[in-house]
Amino acid sequence: MIMAMHASPTVDALLAVARQQAAAHELPYFGALTPSEAHALLRAAPGARLIDVRTRAEWDYVGHVPDSVLVEWNTYPEGTRNPGFLTQLQRAVAELDAPVLFLCRSGQRSDHAARAAGAAGYTCAMNILEGFEGDKDASGQRGSLGGWRKARLPWVQG
Repeated sequence: MIMAMHASPTVDALLAVARQQAAAHELPYFGALTPSEAHALLRAAPGARLIDVRTRAEWDYVGHVPDSVLVEWNTYPEGTRNPGFLTQLQRAVAELDAPVLFLCRSGQRSDHAARAAGAAGYTCAMNILEGFEGDKDASGQRGSLGGWRKARLPWVQG
């Protein structure tokens, strides 16, 4: 479900959309939002946090969302699961009831992170669908089929 963004949606309306997405996809955590919906929630909800779960290399070289916090799901260059993920998340977001939105490249690692956060007691863990770059197109490239950057939301590089 994509919410019309011509008017500023309320926090309650955005959280309702996130819950609907969770129900539709049978997610075990609070909810899921498109990049535009996530951006609107981050702007409207005091205390909402964006946790980028990509690697430091992706953060540095591909780009990242201003005011987001990097907590790697997998370590670079090994590609192994970050054993300190939950400890680092708890340092970044101490309030278990705060809206916590997870972002990765395409929405897969952030789904895993939202599952782990929900299981650890975060009651408002959400995945950002499509991720930062979206799925690969027919040419095997990202950036044209969805994602934070395609939605022309704020991001920086370098």
